[in-house]
Amino acid sequence: MQQRLVLKDLPRYECLVEASKQFPDLQPAACEAFMHLIRAGEEVTRVMNAHFAAHNITQGRFLVMMLLMEKEGNCPRASTPAELADLASVSRATITGLLDTLERDGYVLRRPDPADRRQMSVHLTIKGQEFMHGILPGHFRLITQLMGNLSANEQQTLSRLLTKVSMQAASLAAPAADHPAAAQS
Repeated sequence: MQQRLVLKDLPRYECLVEASKQFPDLQPAACEAFMHLIRAGEEVTRVMNAHFAAHNITQGRFLVMMLLMEKEGNCPRASTPAELADLASVSRATITGLLDTLERDGYVLRRPDPADRRQMSVHLTIKGQEFMHGILPGHFRLITQLMGNLSANEQQTLSRLLTKVSMQAASLAAPAADHPAAAQS
């Protein structure tokens, strides 16, 4: 697992203002918000990785099993490796690797799709369902604790703001994906 570097103490806003005199493209408020976003993401990832490790599972394997769970209403539920890869925004090779380990451990079962025998259908086994029903209450409590010092209104605002940041990041990444040579210059 790759160790990421994160500043222990973020620079004071005044230091960012001072640096912007030398680097006019540095917008202090944007830089400060970005550093807080990165710091929060790293801390949340650290807490969640410890949570998953305590249950002998990875975040990727957990996500695949969440996508396979039976859900009420209009929630998406994947049933093929291609659908899983699409919903998880990963390659089919990555999904295959995750499914291999989940199947080896008895959490999922792959079998020919009854509607199209050329495709595989993926299902949680009874063991996988029991595992998920065992981990989810604590998982949801942990999420509630992580977000607990924000009001419901603040949580909704944060969701909207992070969606805007994600959409902007995706739009900036799109030209690089469309033109690989441009990304290397």
